[in-house]
Amino acid sequence: MIEDGKIFIGVSRKPDDSINSPEYLDLKFGNRHGLVTGATGTGKTVTLQVLAEGFAKAGVPVFCADIKGDLSGIAARGEPKDFITKRCEQIGFDDFAFDQFPVIFWDLFGEKGHRVRTTIAEMGPLLLARLMDASEPQEGVINIAFKIADKAGLPLLDLKDFAALLNYMGENASELSSQFGLISKASVGSIQRALLVLEQQGAEHFFGEPALKISDIMRTDNRGYGQISVLAADKLMMNPRLYATFLLWLLSELFEELPEIGDPEKPRLVFFFDEAHLLFNDAPKVLTERVEQVVRLIRSKGVGVYFVTQNPLDVPETVLAQLGNRVQHALRAYSPREQKAVKTAADTFRPNPDFDCATVITTLGTGEALVSTLEDKGAPSIVERTLVRPPSGRVGPLTDAERQQVMDKSPVLGVYDEDVDRESAFEMLAARAKNAAEANAAKEEPQPTEASTTGGWTLPGFGGGDKDDQPSKGRGRAAGYQRETVVEAAMKSVARTVATQVGRALVRGILGSLKR
Repeated sequence: MIEDGKIFIGVSRKPDDSINSPEYLDLKFGNRHGLVTGATGTGKTVTLQVLAEGFAKAGVPVFCADIKGDLSGIAARGEPKDFITKRCEQIGFDDFAFDQFPVIFWDLFGEKGHRVRTTIAEMGPLLLARLMDASEPQEGVINIAFKIADKAGLPLLDLKDFAALLNYMGENASELSSQFGLISKASVGSIQRALLVLEQQGAEHFFGEPALKISDIMRTDNRGYGQISVLAADKLMMNPRLYATFLLWLLSELFEELPEIGDPEKPRLVFFFDEAHLLFNDAPKVLTERVEQVVRLIRSKGVGVYFVTQNPLDVPETVLAQLGNRVQHALRAYSPREQKAVKTAADTFRPNPDFDCATVITTLGTGEALVSTLEDKGAPSIVERTLVRPPSGRVGPLTDAERQQVMDKSPVLGVYDEDVDRESAFEMLAARAKNAAEANAAKEEPQPTEASTTGGWTLPGFGGGDKDDQPSKGRGRAAGYQRETVVEAAMKSVARTVATQVGRALVRGILGSLKR
């Protein structure tokens, strides 16, 4: 049943429950994206593991999120179990063999895998605004912040860099507004509060250096197997917005960094987005358009994106239209929304005259699915009711000791495990403020002027710098004029006093002579 250039998914069944024919996913259409849907407990995670193993065995690197910890077992050789033996007998899978696959564990928190980070600058204003659930005015301020950082040469690496820049913007809102548009102190304050919330949710672990290199999730081992990067997401799911934003950032990085290669014989990387509905929940239109654009265009870079979710309605129609390979597990149809989901799922398949898709979807058993993949010239195959093959790796999680053993042999061991805190916006802004304060304190002014009392300082490229810390010539003349006026007033006062006393003496002398 195993064929070169194809991933064996399972065996289809006829209406009388007899075995029909094997179902495959052709590797040359692996970058045409896909969708795996189904209610909880219907076998989505096992299907995901089967596909990931198939791509890895073909030499294709895989990145996937492990929501419940079950997917970690892919790093260990499978173990004989009754349901595996029974399924192999049902589908006549004589070629089945247990295997283990090369896995790199990743974790934003550094607890169950190697630390994975990015910088504020690489995240960009759009995704950062999404992560902070920013309003439209706040998103405008965030865009201005990135523009200021770029113009002033301030590296934005972690949360404290962004917080320091926001503090500068708040203190100089009036001056900066004249150059970049309105910067509301209220909006700046709201963004600062949102940063505190992100920090409390653990986002500070995500931002910093060393940032993840795309090449490190696109490795193969010495057997030619593609490395499977497994992101530990059980704790990350406590902050679903961070989870969704991180995966979308990773997709965007792949899109921006990888060159165009057209349609290869097999994908360069396959990306599984589990709990995909989190990406689109309450997402603004601009973000949904961004996802659609990335999904549509990343195919030509050799990357396949597979969304895994419970309900096909979780994915916008514009994105669904880009997904060529479909695996639909059972759905419930009790509520009106569930009934609509069943109809939507059924309508997306190329009909099979032997059965009604909408009826079958509600009666599928665990580990059974409706499968339609691209074939021939990229046309979808007729949907088939399929018994999914068992995976070759372990079904179930690794123990903590087994996970640590895998990490100790990781090809990226020691690369991402320690933080690097180089000079960036926080240090640069702090140093400039300190220098400005020391320069102001060193000035000996007899009368405090506007320049010496405000303690103002500006960034390079904004009419500031060390030269701008000095009073302007115009301001110097004004200050000098004020000091000269005071001296002249004192001299005039003395002259008037002396003149008055001399005048009185002369008057007394003259009057005295007249009396005599």
